[in-house]
Amino acid sequence: MTECCPLCGSPDPRFFHRDRRREYLRCDNCELAFVSPKDYVSSAEELAYYQQHENQPDDPGYRRFLSRLADPLCERLAAQSVGMDFGCGPGPALAAMLTEAGHCMSLYDHFFFDDPAVLQGSYDFITATEVVEHLHRPGDVLERLWRLLLPGGYLAVMTKLVQSQEAFARWHYIRDPTHVCFFSRQTWTWWADCHHARVDFVGADVILLQKDLGSAEAKVPV
Repeated sequence: MTECCPLCGSPDPRFFHRDRRREYLRCDNCELAFVSPKDYVSSAEELAYYQQHENQPDDPGYRRFLSRLADPLCERLAAQSVGMDFGCGPGPALAAMLTEAGHCMSLYDHFFFDDPAVLQGSYDFITATEVVEHLHRPGDVLERLWRLLLPGGYLAVMTKLVQSQEAFARWHYIRDPTHVCFFSRQTWTWWADCHHARVDFVGADVILLQKDLGSAEAKVPV
């Protein structure tokens, strides 16, 4: 069976890197680097790995980390905006921070807050911090989230970015067995162009995608 890019669906990705555990491919169309499904860990192993994390909502260090996304996002949001924290994990610190900033938050996480009704809403913004690198089908998921955004809304992403093939080989980010998709600036620029979105790169790992004010797509059924 021909391997296809999980973001854009293009066939025949090229070899990018191999380590002791996995092989990494890269798409020539959208430039996503990714792991073949044959090298995914099981759902149970993935959950067990997440349960080792100790990210508490009141942890000052964790809040400083999340502020790299929260601060520039809040600068762009109207007062009392409605948002969803996608992939919030068991301790939704970012949602707490945005609630404290005066916004109304909903939570969704496949493992910890699996509420399908949340994926039927309409939002001024959606956050996904340290999430997209875990997605097995990033093209489908990002498309669904995008369609939940109101015109002018923001998809705010935090993920480390691929710099070069040489740096990738030494990168700590690929050592996490639950990380299977690796984006670059070129990947996000491609995605924004496809969706007529504005993209802002903030610092090293925050990507803010704004939906066109004229957009009015129908929601994707769950």
